[in-house]
Amino acid sequence: MTIVQLEKLLKSTTGGPLEALVQKAAGMERLLAALKAALEPAMASRLTGVNLRPDGELVLVADSPAWAARLRFEADKLMSAAKESGARVTACKVIVAKNQPGP
Repeated sequence: MTIVQLEKLLKSTTGGPLEALVQKAAGMERLLAALKAALEPAMASRLTGVNLRPDGELVLVADSPAWAARLRFEADKLMSAAKESGARVTACKVIVAKNQPGP
């Protein structure tokens, strides 16, 4: 598959499962940006990912246990920021996932 074909596939508007996946990823990227904007810069840089589960649970990904603990103290603020961005949030969970260096 060429780059052009892949780009066309990713930008498809046919409503298929790939389009739904691309839309979900874009939505999570926007949500992550909104949450980072609600935090001080040092803490925002330690928030590495976000997911919003179908039941409304906001899952935040921190890069270390220490920063995860600090983010837990900001849960109410982050839930409010998520709601302001249009997300339906019912709970908040913080997990740790360290970025692993490539091969």
